[in-house]
Amino acid sequence: MKKAIILSDGKNGHLNQSIAFCKYMDLSYDIAEVRFKNRSFKSLSYLFDRVGFYTMSILDMRLKCEYDEFCHSCFENYDILVCAGSGTYYAAKTIVKKTDLKAVSMMLPHGYRYDFDIIFAQAHDNPPKRSNIIEIPANFSFIQPLGIYKPNKRSVGIIIGGSNSYLHMSKEKLKEQLDFIKERFKDHEIAVTTSPRTSKEIEEFIKSYHFDYEVIYSKSPINPIPDFLAHCDTVFITSDSTSMISESISFGEANIVVLPLAATKENKFDSFISKLEKEEYLHIFNGTIINKNKKIDFRRYLKGLK
Repeated sequence: MKKAIILSDGKNGHLNQSIAFCKYMDLSYDIAEVRFKNRSFKSLSYLFDRVGFYTMSILDMRLKCEYDEFCHSCFENYDILVCAGSGTYYAAKTIVKKTDLKAVSMMLPHGYRYDFDIIFAQAHDNPPKRSNIIEIPANFSFIQPLGIYKPNKRSVGIIIGGSNSYLHMSKEKLKEQLDFIKERFKDHEIAVTTSPRTSKEIEEFIKSYHFDYEVIYSKSPINPIPDFLAHCDTVFITSDSTSMISESISFGEANIVVLPLAATKENKFDSFISKLEKEEYLHIFNGTIINKNKKIDFRRYLKGLK
């Protein structure tokens, strides 16, 4: 069996895309965390890549042994390197230059040369047309329900994120959305989960609704989202996470409704959900609910890959 080494920048949204690729490709894998030794080295890595200079001396990485420079024996048992996130691309390129590994990037590596063996690029990034770039509508996701949540009757799920540098979550706007859901689905069981991005203020506000099932992530860091997708008729999800939205349109039969947040500036999140709405994967909440439950089969983008 082929074996992969996954480079992780510590962000679950990035790591999960790499894991999903390995699972779909039936690859066993190990995970190595990588980071730049300081922030200025990351800026320097863009220049180094442009001129073709690769060194592990600006990186910290852990895989079975600890080292400052390159350790060739660490990679002898691997065939493929998979990565996602700007903190991993230079390390991936450096390792590949010194080994026979094939390199797969699960996102368009902005700022670096597009010379990976394979790049999966999300459509909202408007990737160039190249033979090594495969355009996909959303982030790779592999969903497995964990049995965390099992409803007692017909149910709806609500997935709450939080503000980021592009989008702002307003308690007043969220109240309008939640009040609508509670009234529209008063005969359903309502399940809600917050996320690592949810503020304490929003978490306290969610608790005031006393929904039938709730996960407050800061108190119980578990992930019931796969179970929401497996069991709920409709799943509502805030627009701040491309990863969570990608998961929601890749598994189950639930109708997906995105709860938009206020945009502070032009951003990829609005472009992302707009493209998916046009392709019938989801509905952007506008005071009405339209049932849309088309799902992405990521395996179709892997056909022909060896």
